[in-house]
Amino acid sequence: MQLTKKLTLASQSKIRAAVLEGAGLDFEVQVSGVDEDALKAAHHGAADALALALAAAKAQAVAAEGLLIGADQILECDGKLYDKPRDMDEARHNLSLFRGKTHYLVGGVVLVEGGETVWAHGGRVALTMRDFSDAFLDAYLAAAGERVLSSVGCYQLEGLGAHLFSAIDGDYFSILGLPLLPLLDGLRTHGGLIA
Repeated sequence: MQLTKKLTLASQSKIRAAVLEGAGLDFEVQVSGVDEDALKAAHHGAADALALALAAAKAQAVAAEGLLIGADQILECDGKLYDKPRDMDEARHNLSLFRGKTHYLVGGVVLVEGGETVWAHGGRVALTMRDFSDAFLDAYLAAAGERVLSSVGCYQLEGLGAHLFSAIDGDYFSILGLPLLPLLDGLRTHGGLIA
């Protein structure tokens, strides 16, 4: 699709880049280098506000002309927030905690222009994991491998992760970490795409 401004994705997420590519957008990628752990430690509000704050910090930390896209996603289960697992043991532990429960992927995406946030969108998706056996969990982790470490929920819904779930309520693109339809509207509103 025809862009009217330069577009930069402030994220190293390959899936977010793939979503934008799939929508036919021409963009550059610049990783912000923001210390997410420090921002999370300093935040004392709701997960929704944290996701938007992290998304904005990423985009504002990148020096580029045009519109910058910042995005972040947090997993919330039983009132606790989870980060990407550090290793396979933590992935197994987290999946054991999530099974049989509904968790929420809380996401935020922003557009930044000239160092200022000009558009923001937040949302949440409810995902219910089935109550799978330990044997299934072992088989899943063996098959998925270290790819699970790149996801806050230890899964890629577009792949083997689909086997973990019994129900999903929400936008597919938001699960992937980039709510595409609202983002496209934001780009049209702020002159990034022809309306």
